[in-house]
Amino acid sequence: MALFVGTSGWQYDDWRGRLYPKETPRRLWLEEYARRFGTVENNNAFYRLPPPETFAEWRSRVPDDFVMAVKASRYLTHIKRLHDPQEPVQRLCTATTGLGPRLGPILLQLPPTLRADPALLDTCLGCFPPGTRVAVEMRHESWWTPEIRHVLTRRGAALCWADRRARPVAPLWRTADWGYLRFHAGLAQPFPRYGKQCLTHWLARLTESWPDDYDDVYVYFNNDLGGAAVLDATVFAAAAASAGRTVSRTPATVPARYA
Repeated sequence: MALFVGTSGWQYDDWRGRLYPKETPRRLWLEEYARRFGTVENNNAFYRLPPPETFAEWRSRVPDDFVMAVKASRYLTHIKRLHDPQEPVQRLCTATTGLGPRLGPILLQLPPTLRADPALLDTCLGCFPPGTRVAVEMRHESWWTPEIRHVLTRRGAALCWADRRARPVAPLWRTADWGYLRFHAGLAQPFPRYGKQCLTHWLARLTESWPDDYDDVYVYFNNDLGGAAVLDATVFAAAAASAGRTVSRTPATVPARYA
């Protein structure tokens, strides 16, 4: 099993002079990011779904071992609210074919106001081609029922585990042989960083649910402010490697400018 550790996005201006050398132009930030990390969660597609050619260009700019997870368009999750999913899912999957083997999971982040609807979720998941890894981040408490868990498990979709302020915001269900975890904001200083103890606890949770002989687990840090995601991903990956886990490429050490 591989533990893929990266950040949610790579195009953050305040990472200039931190992750990216000041002289590196913005158009080369993906290459610079992929030199240090082996995976990223692409959030751009949520706001505006790029055409297949753009995904193909991203593919051409990263190494062969790079994996790009893609956050589904808000048109599907927030505007359509999972209704009539066939066309938006088909459009999403057509676009991401440009990534070829670099494509990782698709993330469906549901609106916090969207209440549970097992049939709606089941229909949407059924629109994805067989073999597509889909993670679902649910943000309304009405989703935490055995029926919803059954839908996810039957479809082979992963419940997206998530942390906000050092606490799980969803049940820690394992609904697939692979896993997906997002870190939104920690309690360490300066905000929104995570403390080592919190990250160690999360590593233990992952290890308990997905031992090393299971399939892949994807971990992304969404606390981008001030480069906190870079720091925390580096610390988390180092802890995982020390515990004997197989971890994707991450910076070898925490940059001194973050210490």
